[in-house]
This record gives sequence, C-alpha cells and structure tokens, in this order.
Amino acid sequence: MGEGESEGLGQLERAVLALERRGAASPGAKERVIREELGLVPVRYYQLLNALLDDPRALAHDPVTVNRLRRVREARRAER
Repeated sequence: MGEGESEGLGQLERAVLALERRGAASPGAKERVIREELGLVPVRYYQLLNALLDDPRALAHDPVTVNRLRRVREARRAER
C-alpha cells in the first residue's frame, strides 16, 4: 500500500467510484469502460462496488455518489 492508503481507499476503489460518478451512456458502454480502463470483468466490478457502498472510507471519500448508489440499491431490494 502507498502512503495514506492504509486509512483511505486504494487506487482501484477510487477509480470505481469515479466511474460511477461520471455515469455511462449505456450498459454496453459502461461494461467496455470497466474492461478497458479498470481491467476488470463486470461481475468483479459490481462485487467491488457493492462492497464499497458499505465501506465508511468510500462514504468519506465521495458521500454524494455513495449515498445515491445506496438509495438505488435499497430501492431495488425493496422491489424484490
């Protein structure tokens, strides 16, 4: 880990939040960005994202994005 990463988020976690913050034109475009820019398969990306939504460090880093995504996640859970 780099200096300061023990308390904050790593580069990959920050990149995941940044991608969610900027959004994507379509699901296909988002999957392409996930693969090309982050080098992840979409399933792994969404696993990381879901874990980040429960991580207090992610909330401290980007509260607007994390809270928005938490609301979306809760709405989807309520629909089931």
